[in-house]
Amino acid sequence: MTVSRWRAVGPGLLFAGAAIGGSHLVQSTRAGAGWGFDLLWAVVLILAVKYPFFEYAHRYTAATGESLLHGYRRLGRWALWLFLVVAIISAIINAAAVTIVAASLLGSLLGLEWSLARLSSLVLGAVAVLLVGGRYRTLDRAMKGMISLLAVLTVAGVAVAISHGAAGDLGAPRPEIWTVSGVAFLLALMGWMPAPIDIGVFSSLWTLAKNRADHRQASVADCRFDFHLGYLVTSVLAVAFVSLGALVMFGTGEEFAASGLAFAGQLTEMYVRTLGDWTRWIIATVAFITMYSTTLTVCDGYTRTLLGIGRLLRAGEAWEETDAAAGRGDYVGLLLVLMVVAWLIIAFWLSGLRTLLDVATIAAFLTAPIVAWLNFAAVRREPVPPGDRPGRALSAMSWAGIVYLVGFSVVFVVTRVG
Repeated sequence: MTVSRWRAVGPGLLFAGAAIGGSHLVQSTRAGAGWGFDLLWAVVLILAVKYPFFEYAHRYTAATGESLLHGYRRLGRWALWLFLVVAIISAIINAAAVTIVAASLLGSLLGLEWSLARLSSLVLGAVAVLLVGGRYRTLDRAMKGMISLLAVLTVAGVAVAISHGAAGDLGAPRPEIWTVSGVAFLLALMGWMPAPIDIGVFSSLWTLAKNRADHRQASVADCRFDFHLGYLVTSVLAVAFVSLGALVMFGTGEEFAASGLAFAGQLTEMYVRTLGDWTRWIIATVAFITMYSTTLTVCDGYTRTLLGIGRLLRAGEAWEETDAAAGRGDYVGLLLVLMVVAWLIIAFWLSGLRTLLDVATIAAFLTAPIVAWLNFAAVRREPVPPGDRPGRALSAMSWAGIVYLVGFSVVFVVTRVG
């Protein structure tokens, strides 16, 4: 790896930190525990389908020096307003969803039998302290360590589980997937796998923040390398979590609980069974840190996104993006509003961990075609230089992905109505 490419690494791992959360720890593990390896195809397929649209966020910013939000604005104010609606819905639901998983893991780690609302207030308070007091470099450095540790432990867990053999009968009967509940779970699995497409904007904003912090403009090649590194990590760990669920829980008669605290305990036990009881505290700590980092990146990313949209709508294309860094009144105010709304959902609306995660992930899938098309449209026109626009193969892959996302959404709607 060249020096310039190593220096460019950061936004891609922040993307991995935002992605490796509910989609991996919860939904992928549930897929393996409930269906064995039968749904691995869905994980691999959606990773391929969403790939171009995440890549375009990195590509656009590297090629133009401006965020993808500017690209939406260049399509017309209607595009920015449309994305604003998607971003507001996603911000509220996703912030609440990742917070409750982190809160559940915190309660399991510390043995606290507190309400999820109380535990969530601790998680959100810790996130606020770091984001208000830190800047991009704090996120960058913390995430590299967290993702590296989780990756090593997860891959080690899969290797040990394979060496021990499956805990249950891999030939046991599977639930029917092509039913109303089965299709709903497929959408829940694919909606957040590896992440909602709208968080591609996070990567764009983080790339700009890193360029400012490093006082240099990373090349398109270096930015694409950074993205591919992060996407590879998320993809490998997605397959790993499906494998852990299949090898440790499928066919044993055990099912994941709907309660957040009970689920957190089961998740820890899954690792302990494969790596040994001595790893209990290590696993519990790493699992919490992983979800805390996801909550951190989600809250920061959506705050930067909503702030950027607001400024673009007010000032138009003439607005030059400045760092929405912690400590600025508008950033802090919007961050706190997002956290309060997320907490209120957890405290007064929540009916269970599974319910909130399924709502969040299905919403992410149903809005995916909109954001996918916006990303594709933005990267195919000025100011992206012709040489940096997607070629025929990637364009064909993009059109196929949009058709798939729309088609599966229609299947879901028809199934629900029928």
